[in-house]
Amino acid sequence: MSDAVKSIIERNLKVVRERIADAATRSGRCPEDITLVAITKYVDISIIKELVGLGQRVLGESRPQQLWERVDALRGEEVEWHLVGPLQKNKARKTLPLVHWIHSIDSLALLEAVDRIAGELRVCPRVLLEVNVSGHPAKHGFRPEEMPEVVKRALLYKNVMISGLMAMAGYEGDMEGARRDFRTLRNLRDELQKVLGTQSVLKELSMGMSGDFEIAIEEGATIVRIGSALFEGLPEARS
Repeated sequence: MSDAVKSIIERNLKVVRERIADAATRSGRCPEDITLVAITKYVDISIIKELVGLGQRVLGESRPQQLWERVDALRGEEVEWHLVGPLQKNKARKTLPLVHWIHSIDSLALLEAVDRIAGELRVCPRVLLEVNVSGHPAKHGFRPEEMPEVVKRALLYKNVMISGLMAMAGYEGDMEGARRDFRTLRNLRDELQKVLGTQSVLKELSMGMSGDFEIAIEEGATIVRIGSALFEGLPEARS
């Protein structure tokens, strides 16, 4: 890898971290409370290794098969892996031992399968319940109105750690719409916490990507999933 490419990666990571810190400060929050998940699905392993070498050790993939390959290629590195895309039940057994977090639990059937397999494998992943706050037909997730019952049932499972909620903005490029969607998720989480009372475990809000993560932080995101902003200017990157 050339020094020029290394410089681009280092600069992009520094800029993204600064933007996260600025957004947190604007909203009266501590930058250290925001977790950056670097989404690496379109870049070469050498780029990912450079990121890890710069201290970015929280990585995310959208597809289980690619996550399996990346985990194998980076074996020996201290990396916290997040699956941020859909998980099919038939891929859960191979995926669960490799990930720390699953962001995309979008049905009780999937949660039941993950819990059962996690118990068999003696692992306990942290999971987020995906909510379709925008109502966009192409988006996955539970409907907001069903979440009180969903959360009550989810808390019965003992082999997963229910840690919060995840959502995607409805329309790319619609910043006001994104803000509305993120605010909806935060308000939903707050209402669910009231219902749960002392059982409340919904600390985390995974929302915001390269185009809207600052808005997401202003609206309460604790986890942001960023890909293309980290790889701008790299000939190897396609997103």
